[in-house]
Amino acid sequence: DYGQRAVLTFALHTGATAIAGRVTPGTFSNQIQAAFIEPRLLVVTDPSADHQAFMESSYVNNPVIAFCNTDSPTKYVDLAIPCNIKIIHSVGLMCWLQAPEVRRKRGDTPTTLEWDVMHDLYFFR
Repeated sequence: DYGQRAVLTFALHTGATAIAGRVTPGTFSNQIQAAFIEPRLLVVTDPSADHQAFMESSYVNNPVIAFCNTDSPTKYVDLAIPCNIKIIHSVGLMCWLQAPEVRRKRGDTPTTLEWDVMHDLYFFR
């Protein structure tokens, strides 16, 4: 619940597609389903709550990046970013820190330009 605003704002600033909320079974593997999508990369904010998404992503060999707490399951996670996901503002802060890096890696923003987006836009209220 705390990460929905952060995910939607991250997707807005990076051009990614956001799925805020739960992923229904078959979203990544069932081509007949109306909500079927083929992501190139999956970023998960809470591995214990979103286990359906990254388990299903492993069926189709998509890489998974997850914000992980110390007790988070990392069975199907390819890259775990350690952070405290139980605090309200931590997921928003991690998404705010990752957004300019994604834009720089894509070449959308030069490395010399400051990231002037306020971090409050990513926080749950």
